[in-house]
Amino acid sequence: MTRILISQITKLVGETVTLMGWVDTKRDHGKVTFIDLRDRSGKVQCVAFGQMGELTVESVVEITGLVKAREARNINKEIPTGSIEIEVTNYRILNKAKDLPITLDSDGKEIGEEPRLKFRYLDLRRERMQKNIRLRSNFIQALRKTLYAQEFVDIETPILTQSTKEGARDFIVPSRFQPGKFYALPQSPQQYKQLLMTAGFERYFQIARCIRDEDLRADRGFEFTQLDLEMSFVEREDVMNTVEEITKIAIKAVGGKLKDEQFPIFTYKQALEQFGSDKFDLRTDEEKKQGVLAFAWVIDFPFFKQVDKSDAAEVADSKSGWTFTHNPFSSPQEKFIKDHLEGKNLDQILTTQYDLVCNGYEAGGGSIRAHNKEVLQATFKNMGYSNEEIEQSVGHMLRAFEVGTPPHGGIALGLDRLVMILAGETSLKEVIAFPMSSSGRTAVMGAPSDVEPGLLDELGLEIKKQKNQK
Repeated sequence: MTRILISQITKLVGETVTLMGWVDTKRDHGKVTFIDLRDRSGKVQCVAFGQMGELTVESVVEITGLVKAREARNINKEIPTGSIEIEVTNYRILNKAKDLPITLDSDGKEIGEEPRLKFRYLDLRRERMQKNIRLRSNFIQALRKTLYAQEFVDIETPILTQSTKEGARDFIVPSRFQPGKFYALPQSPQQYKQLLMTAGFERYFQIARCIRDEDLRADRGFEFTQLDLEMSFVEREDVMNTVEEITKIAIKAVGGKLKDEQFPIFTYKQALEQFGSDKFDLRTDEEKKQGVLAFAWVIDFPFFKQVDKSDAAEVADSKSGWTFTHNPFSSPQEKFIKDHLEGKNLDQILTTQYDLVCNGYEAGGGSIRAHNKEVLQATFKNMGYSNEEIEQSVGHMLRAFEVGTPPHGGIALGLDRLVMILAGETSLKEVIAFPMSSSGRTAVMGAPSDVEPGLLDELGLEIKKQKNQK
């Protein structure tokens, strides 16, 4: 049996074909039944005489029939296959669908989050959701293609790693072989990609999964995906130019519209003075209606800030009342190196950080990194860490910096956010196949959940009830 895709049959008028897919709609007129059959490539009308009456919407079927040209008055100009139809000779039900728990005849936005995520495998059948997920795939493919052309190497980094200070709470995983000890899930591949620069790869990238235990919102979740890249022997402008080039190529490859061919650059101070925020929107009202993407760079950020005592992660990270604004592995700008090493004028030190913003969102962030041990040690000392605490946290990085680590820098682009903007959506959940709910529960499977007591015993763990638990 040779399966034909629906998109291929417009050139097969007069031939008998076999199609497989889902019943998108059904119209039963007694002796004549019409269905729209859907597969990954499109839809086509099928007509059967005296059969198919028992089919239900969203059932999976195999249909064999004659491809016929429709009369001119019956042509549907809204779809590519609107000039033809299938006159069904035989069909087979591959899987009959029961009554659906959620409706699929709309964009789904009127349905609550809970049922949409519980039955995500149905929700993803919507035309809008299929379009969004395919857009995501095509965008990532375009990024990969451009990076390969520029001699970047795609390298995976570990998921089980060590808990370190990167600006958010870690998710931790208990070790069965070493009771009482824990792995951490990666907040980012930050340290590993710097170690890859020490290893001499010079140009690295990864479509990386990152996991952070932080407060949830429409444009942020526990899990997220980023384009992670790092480059050796570069300065700030080299990284920014490379990222700008690959971003523009990938945006255009999926039909995105750019406001500016050259992304404007603002200092952090200018952004606050002009827009009141470092995440601003440069579009006009008309450009917003047209779905234009307005990118811009923000540079010259402060390296340190005083701890926000209402932010538990900042309080936990700092022992001196000062914490980093973006990334503890960044390097200060050259003219501030002396103050950085001496722990002076912390409020005046500017970092090599650069953020990419788009349509009011932070689309990415990176920096030129510390590549010698004295600079990295000074960052943690300025946050109040002792030599012993620094060794415990980033000793592996300090040792790597003693064996020939080149100057390097990179960036992480938030792919969920970029695809959300490209798709014209306002929530990350609309461009992720199986996102978490706003309360941190997984789609379909319902985690977090209890585990078998035997597993806890094997791991040497005991659940201690919180004071507010019943």
